[in-house]
Amino acid sequence: MEKAAKGKKDIVLGYVRSLGTQEHRSLMETAYVYGSKYQFILITGGPVLKQLGVNESSQLSRVWFVHCRVHSTFMTPVTSERCSLTRMRKPLSTLNLHTFLQLMEAPLVSEVYVDPSSVPPPQFPYQLTPQVFLFSHPATEHLDLDTATALAWRLRGLALLLLVHRQSPAVKTPDKYNAAYRLPEKSSEVKYLTLHSFDDVLELFTKQEKEEEEEVEEGDHVDEEEDSYLGELDDEVAAEVYKNRGHFQEMDSVTRLTSDNFHTEVAQSSLTVVLFYLKWDAVSMAFLGSFIEVAEKLEDSKVDDIQMCVVDCGEWTDLCAAQPGTAVPFQPITVFPSIVLIRPQQSAQHYRGMLTGEALHHFIMMSRMASPVLLSTKEEVTSFLQEVPHPDLAGHRPHRVLGLFRTESQTDLSMFTEAAESLRGEVLTGLLKHELVEKWAAEHAVDPPAVLLFPSWRKLTHPSVLPVSSSSKELLAHIHTALLQPVPELTVGNLPSFLSLGKALLLLFVGEEEDEIGRRQNQALVDEMRGVVEQGGVRMERYLPCWIHLGRTPAGMSVLGSYLGSMPPLPALVLTHLPTRDEVYQYPPNTPILATSVLQWLLSVEDGMESPAGLLGGDSWPPAFEFYDFLKVMDMQEANPSPTDEEEVNVVEHLVTKKMSDDHLDINSKFHSEL
Repeated sequence: MEKAAKGKKDIVLGYVRSLGTQEHRSLMETAYVYGSKYQFILITGGPVLKQLGVNESSQLSRVWFVHCRVHSTFMTPVTSERCSLTRMRKPLSTLNLHTFLQLMEAPLVSEVYVDPSSVPPPQFPYQLTPQVFLFSHPATEHLDLDTATALAWRLRGLALLLLVHRQSPAVKTPDKYNAAYRLPEKSSEVKYLTLHSFDDVLELFTKQEKEEEEEVEEGDHVDEEEDSYLGELDDEVAAEVYKNRGHFQEMDSVTRLTSDNFHTEVAQSSLTVVLFYLKWDAVSMAFLGSFIEVAEKLEDSKVDDIQMCVVDCGEWTDLCAAQPGTAVPFQPITVFPSIVLIRPQQSAQHYRGMLTGEALHHFIMMSRMASPVLLSTKEEVTSFLQEVPHPDLAGHRPHRVLGLFRTESQTDLSMFTEAAESLRGEVLTGLLKHELVEKWAAEHAVDPPAVLLFPSWRKLTHPSVLPVSSSSKELLAHIHTALLQPVPELTVGNLPSFLSLGKALLLLFVGEEEDEIGRRQNQALVDEMRGVVEQGGVRMERYLPCWIHLGRTPAGMSVLGSYLGSMPPLPALVLTHLPTRDEVYQYPPNTPILATSVLQWLLSVEDGMESPAGLLGGDSWPPAFEFYDFLKVMDMQEANPSPTDEEEVNVVEHLVTKKMSDDHLDINSKFHSEL
C-alpha cells in the first residue's frame, strides 16, 4: 500500500482493538469525509503493530499519518526510502482525528522576519497548537533551514515550527537566545531559551505526554472491567460522568450559594450568574466543569463585576423550589442544569443557549452591556456598530438592533425597551436620542418610531427596517425572523434554535472540498438554494432552506445516515422535520440540484407524488432500569417492626418487590452493587 501511494496520496493508518467500537466508528466517519483525499487503512492487530513499536496487547486505539505525498526536498535521508510517520497523540475520536488531519496540512516550516512576540498566535484550526521559534543567521541560513526542517519532522503533530531571520531589523531578541516557544494556554506569552540539542526542545512537549500514556496503560486492566458496564449506559454524557466519578471539581473560583447566604452574596455584584445543578444528574455534572472553566477565564481576564455561583439543589431544596412571591427573584427550578442571571432590582434572566463553556462565556460577556445602550453622539453610534464590547469577544460579530424613537412615543419606547431586555446576551441593542433620531431617519428614509437591524452576516451599510409592532412579543418575533440568514449553515451550536422555528428543513449536505474547484462547486450549490428561496417566494415561508458542511460539522454524517438508513452520495438534498409528518424525502440523487428542479420536486412532495426515503426516529427514551418505589418500601418497614439484632434480615425481600426476568438479572445486580 505504501509503495502504491508514494508520490500520489498520503495514508491514514488506524488501529482499533475491535470492530464496532466508538473508535472504529470515528475512523469510518472520518474516512467517509476524507476518503478521496487520503488512503485509509484499518488494522486490528498483526505484525504491522510490532513494526510500529506497539504492544499488541495494548488496549489503546492509535492513528498514524503516513507522509507519502510529501515533496522529496522535505525528506530526510533516514526516511527517503520509506514514507515518514506521524502518530496522533490524542485519544481517537472524530473531532480529534479531524483536527489532527488539518494539522498535518500545516506548513512544515514557516519563515518570519519579525520578533516572536510580534508573531500572532496560530489561527483556526491550529489555535490549540504550540509554536516553536528557531533563529537563523545570514551566514548559516541554509544550514539553519535544514536544522529547522529536521526538527519540524520530529515535532510534527506536536507543535508548529517557525524560523526567525535575524537579518531583519524587526527582530530584537538578544543573540544569547537561539529558540523560543509559545503555549496555546498563554497565547500572548513567549518564552526564550538557549538550547544545545534537539532533545531539549522535544522534552518540552513529550515529557508530559509520556507520563499521561503510562497512566493510561496502567489503568487499562481496571478500565476493562468497567467497559462492560459502560456499554449498558445508553447516554454518552452519563457514561463520561461515570468514568470520571472519582475526580472532584476544584470549586475555588465559584461561590457556593445556600439559603443562608443567597441574598448577601447576590447583593455584592451587579451581575450574578447562578448554576443550579444536581450531583446525581449526569448533564449537570458534565456542565459543572465547563461552568468552572468560564469562571476561571473571567477571573484571568480581570472581569470583576460578575460573580459566578453554584447551588446544589439536592442539598438546598428550599432555595431551588422557592415559590413565587418569596424573596428570591426567580421561579422554582425544575430543569437541571439551569443557569440564571440575576441583577439587583431587575427580573432574573434564564440562559437558554448551548451547554458549552464557550457559548456561556460569550453570552455572559454580551450581557454586561446595557440593553438598550443609550446613544447620544455620533462617536457613540460608530463605536456601537463597529466595536466589540470586550477584547474576549474579538472574532465574534454580534447582531445589532438600533431603535429610532421620538420622546413623545412613550408607549412604543417602552415596548422596544422590553424587547431589548429579552434580547440581552444574544443581540446588542441601542437607542438613539435627541437630534440623532431625525438624522438617522432621514439617512435611511424611515419615519420614527422604527427599528433598524444590522445582522452579523450583512454589511453595516444595508440595515433592515422594521416598523414598531403592537406588542413586544410581536416585535421580538419580527426581529428574530429578520436576523435569519436566507440560507444558513447548520452547526451543532445553532441547530436547536432553527428547529425551534417549527419549519420543515430543506437540508443540503455537502462534503469536504479537496481544492478550489470543489469549493466553487459547493458554493454554486448554496447559491442554487438561495435561488430556491427567491423563486419560491411566499411558498417557501413554510420551509427553512439550509445546508451542512460535513467537513466542518462531522456530526452531520450521523444525521444523514439516520435520515436515510445509509450514506448516499454527496451532495444530498433532503426534506425533513415536517410539522405534521415524520417522513424524510430525498431529492433524486442523480438529478442536478437546480432551483427550478428543487421547486418542482417540493410541489410533488406536497401533492403526495413522492415516496418517503426514511422516517424520523421516535423520541421515546424509556428508563434504563425498572422503577423502585423506595417510599413504599419504607412504609412497609414501618408497618412491620424491624427484627431484633439476633435475627437475620433478608435484604432482598425488603428491596425487591417484583421478581425480575432473567434478561434483567445482570443489569440489576450491578445496579444494586452501585447503591
